[in-house]
Amino acid sequence: MAEPPLVTFLIAGVQKGGTTALFDYLADYPDIALPDAKELHFFDDEDRDWSRPDYGAYHARFAARPGRPCGEATPIYSYWPNSLERIAAYNPAMKLVLVLRDPVQRAWSHWRMEYARGVEPHPFAWCIREGRQRLFEGQTWGHHHAFSYVERGFYGEQMERLYGLFPRRQVLILTSNALRADPGAALAQVRAFLDLPPAPAPAPREVHVGREMAYPSELTADDVDHLRQVYAADAERLAALTGIRFG
Repeated sequence: MAEPPLVTFLIAGVQKGGTTALFDYLADYPDIALPDAKELHFFDDEDRDWSRPDYGAYHARFAARPGRPCGEATPIYSYWPNSLERIAAYNPAMKLVLVLRDPVQRAWSHWRMEYARGVEPHPFAWCIREGRQRLFEGQTWGHHHAFSYVERGFYGEQMERLYGLFPRRQVLILTSNALRADPGAALAQVRAFLDLPPAPAPAPREVHVGREMAYPSELTADDVDHLRQVYAADAERLAALTGIRFG
């Protein structure tokens, strides 16, 4: 017999949107059960047998607290193919939190992270143009964990897919600007979404700030204009679905 769902909420997106800060803030609340590490990468794991998934190892990462919301944060879930479908199969009542950031700034921050890690040797301008072809060379065609600077920013497409799997009442959308400007208000939204009573907000802090080093690229006006054009149609989809606009 399959194990019943243990995890009741996920911070499912987006990478470089503020999910580390949100996870860190939520860890201060004793009435929320979180694993000891962020990004468990369970539902995007292509090495698992998804025809008969075994949730035992996943559940073992959590110290279950009866009656308390139990969740984790893996921001690739909103982007990676079949992750949301696997989540829906695991727990149709799952609540999902997404922290959206201007997709141009998100792409730039993502590139800086991969360059600083030594994963990305190419300049940003090339990566968001010719470099996008690399996504069709990987095992998961059209997707890539590291080089998906542009593709992860198609929020309208992601939200359309998400709303096709989960009712809107199970989805909370925040923005990275709102989380940074007023974390107390954002955390109050999350607590209400998780059916928890109001609680004092943790002290504001900077979490996971990008590494300072010499980068071979700058975010130019041409890069911004190029990405705005790339995202134009999707931005309209996002606005129609959520009312959120960037840029």
